[in-house]
Amino acid sequence: MSRAREFADLAGSADAGGITGKNLITNGAMQVWQRGTTIDTITSGNYLCDRWRIAHNGTDGNVDVDQSTDVPSGQGFGYSQKISMDASETSLDAGDQVNIQQRFEGQNLQLLEKGSSSAKKVTLSFWVKSSVAATYSVNLVDKDNTRIIGATYVVNSADTWESKAITFDGDTSGTLDNDANRSLDLRFWLDTGTTYTSGTFATSWGASSDAVSASATTGWLESTSPEFYITGVQLELGEQATPFEHEDAGTTLQKCQRYYFRTTGSSTGYGNLATVSRIGNTLYRGVVEFPVTMRSRPSFSSSGSFQTLDSGFTFSSMSGGDGASFDSHGVQVTMTSNGSAGQSSLLRQAADGQAALIYDAEL
Repeated sequence: MSRAREFADLAGSADAGGITGKNLITNGAMQVWQRGTTIDTITSGNYLCDRWRIAHNGTDGNVDVDQSTDVPSGQGFGYSQKISMDASETSLDAGDQVNIQQRFEGQNLQLLEKGSSSAKKVTLSFWVKSSVAATYSVNLVDKDNTRIIGATYVVNSADTWESKAITFDGDTSGTLDNDANRSLDLRFWLDTGTTYTSGTFATSWGASSDAVSASATTGWLESTSPEFYITGVQLELGEQATPFEHEDAGTTLQKCQRYYFRTTGSSTGYGNLATVSRIGNTLYRGVVEFPVTMRSRPSFSSSGSFQTLDSGFTFSSMSGGDGASFDSHGVQVTMTSNGSAGQSSLLRQAADGQAALIYDAEL
């Protein structure tokens, strides 16, 4: 059977409902924002919109991220991710850069058959709107084998939603590890200096280095009040971009919670988070069950103010307790006074709608 016939059959099967989950991207429609919907001065390497990592370096202004309802008309999207700067670069230094990333587990990419003679092509499609009309760079980076491929796309008109599609060749070198660890990155470059542009831009698979990552500066960082919006990101097998695969919000949330889970409690506070039972004079322990199995044993942190429901003793502090498994986490609470043997209470938010227990298993 010819390759063209294979793709035609695949497309027909998808139209008939025979294929689901074609999009390798998680949260491509920017639906899930567990960490919040706006942040001024995001730290490099941090996330706001779930699964989308923001990396930056050396910028004169702060990198801001917002959930936006500015979306391409008639495409069924509710949100986009907006990246902006609160100050322009006075001059672009070599190491200055801003990029948006999504990282992939190797076990989810075995269908690409990377490293074999049957390595598959993939097509990236997305909607973009930028305040700067320019040629932008995007690439796939194989972290297991230190390999890279890139491509460019043109934002033709400033402040206008445009649809883009890019096909990347399959790579017959470098097998991706079949595990839950980071194997491949997708990176959208908003702008960068010569550290990332001084080499020959890698438009075919080859050895990865900073110098071959982007084709050229875009002028975005040096422009006045730069803004960049993106949504509808899809990465799929084949040489043809197909319509974006919209999925229900609950499914997308569960996919995101494999990497990051934040207890929701109540937006006004006093939401119950866990039942805790006395194990010592002032020590109480409980278990938080994760809604989905996480990618790895997550790190634990908490934010905000907490209390206990029982008025007979009051909350003092909280720690990680017995640590986390892939499915649950034991929290340890210290009370200000001794409880009775077997006594239990509810750990809950105080008058703080942002109080949460946080579990992070990002790649």
